[in-house]
Amino acid sequence: MKKITDQAFFRETNLSLVLRNIHNEAPLSRAKLAVMTELNKSTVSSLVEDLLARGLIHEIGMGTIGTGRPATLLEINPKAGGIIGVELGVDFVAVALMDFVGQVIWRCKEKADPFEEQTKTIKQTLDLVDEAMTRCRSLKLRLLGLGLAAPGTVDLQEGVMVFSPNLRWHNVPLRRIFSEHTGLKVYIENDANAAGVAEHLFGVMRQTKDFVFIYAGVGVGGGLFLNGKLYRGHNGYAGEIGHIPTMSEETGEVCLCGNPGCWETTTNQRALIRRMESKLTNGRSSLAQNLMLEKNESSLSVELIKQAADAGDEAARASFSEIGNAMGQGIAGLVNIFNPEKVVIGGTLSAASGHLLPAMKEAISQRALNDVLKKTDVIPSVFGDDASLFGAVAIVVEDIMWNPSSVERR
Repeated sequence: MKKITDQAFFRETNLSLVLRNIHNEAPLSRAKLAVMTELNKSTVSSLVEDLLARGLIHEIGMGTIGTGRPATLLEINPKAGGIIGVELGVDFVAVALMDFVGQVIWRCKEKADPFEEQTKTIKQTLDLVDEAMTRCRSLKLRLLGLGLAAPGTVDLQEGVMVFSPNLRWHNVPLRRIFSEHTGLKVYIENDANAAGVAEHLFGVMRQTKDFVFIYAGVGVGGGLFLNGKLYRGHNGYAGEIGHIPTMSEETGEVCLCGNPGCWETTTNQRALIRRMESKLTNGRSSLAQNLMLEKNESSLSVELIKQAADAGDEAARASFSEIGNAMGQGIAGLVNIFNPEKVVIGGTLSAASGHLLPAMKEAISQRALNDVLKKTDVIPSVFGDDASLFGAVAIVVEDIMWNPSSVERR
């Protein structure tokens, strides 16, 4: 029995090795895979046939190797199946149906009231999931799973959102709720961690082993990729960088988590709006006021302030610069601790990265300890405000990449 178990383990490990190499380096021939994986050609051929039978890869034509001999090339099969991604935002819910390489087939985003009953928000989300499932079936795509990105600490083993400061939800059994409703295998992940997985799997961080993903919106969270893998910490709760205490109790604002002076209270979208409101209250004129009247908006938003800044409004630009400086100071601390190759900024505020990055980089250059750390590259996410939604899909794909035999043969 142990020998059979060991054989199954090693085969699964090799299946994953081949699949991940095809994902990262496609198109590849079987001969090239043998060289890259250091497996013999017959083993590679058997593994490739297995992955083809599961529909996870497909053949895309002929290429040449060596002196010009033709070889069949392989790549990830986008039509391996459909994946449903769910993002529970603080003031919205979003659901998308994507294929196996993260291409959007269908998506929908709706406003949600964070002060509504929890059951109403979950029902609203499940209705969107039902529509995604119907669309997937109409395309005759098998469903490979559902991923859910949640704004709070998540117990990965139990599939429970333990605490969401901004939603004020405690111990919500999200995996059970969504699994019982859909009959699908359900994956739960913190929204910032999920966004980091998306950047690593589908985005610009494929070849980067050490990076920090920062999700900046209503809250601020982080995904820490160290040596090519998401770092989860002892109990799986690593990455709550928004709740690093940065100010003393006497002067710091009380965060929604209940503690005073958390970093996110100076760097989230509410902090940006507060800074802009303060300037208007002090009599400073701004294009943002005119934009509010034109759009019949009763309050400021990140989008309005960005539009004003894009048009050259000094008050709006100053507000972004102040937020960028506060973000940069915190990032400098992360850079000093983790020495990442890159820092990626995603979430709502990343839409204004052009206004944030100069002050952010200046603060990092002042606060990072040495010349090597000061040169850490800070870039916006390719997914912007959708980083966690793509991340919800990415955590499903990532699990399949490590466990290919979890997908049935066709």
